[in-house]
Amino acid sequence: MNPLPTPMPRRALPLAWMLLLLALISGCASRDIATRDAPIDADGLSIERAMILANAQQALGTPYRFGGNSADGLDCSGLVEMAYRAAGIRVPRTAHDQFRQLPQVDEARPGDLLFFGSGRKATHVGIYQGDRQMIHAPGRGREVVSVPLDIDYWQSRFLGAAGPAP
Repeated sequence: MNPLPTPMPRRALPLAWMLLLLALISGCASRDIATRDAPIDADGLSIERAMILANAQQALGTPYRFGGNSADGLDCSGLVEMAYRAAGIRVPRTAHDQFRQLPQVDEARPGDLLFFGSGRKATHVGIYQGDRQMIHAPGRGREVVSVPLDIDYWQSRFLGAAGPAP
């Protein structure tokens, strides 16, 4: 009977550290969607943000169309491009280019962009509406809608937010 625990073999120690590191990294893989709505007594939204939101809300019910960026049909990044164009702000055309090229923010404010995908590849984008709601063009056979963010589907695919509007 051996009262002392047997030491771990030398090869097992680096493996244990690697497993611990992977566990820590995988815990960070899904970022929480942090939002910040303007307080009621604040000066309010910039005119650009108000225009972005008004145009996104007007697009509710517009049919999805791959590559679309007009009232005839919209895809997710086309909705963003159209709403931002109406506010005088140019953005890249695709969700991934928007994700890569626009200034990232830690907390989304109304009018900011929310990006979703896997790894570091953004495959979907929506416009944060406020009150934990997002306006987006979900896909073929559907229409532009407003959806809650507090569901596992969005939480598990969230990559980050961008705030190109003043």
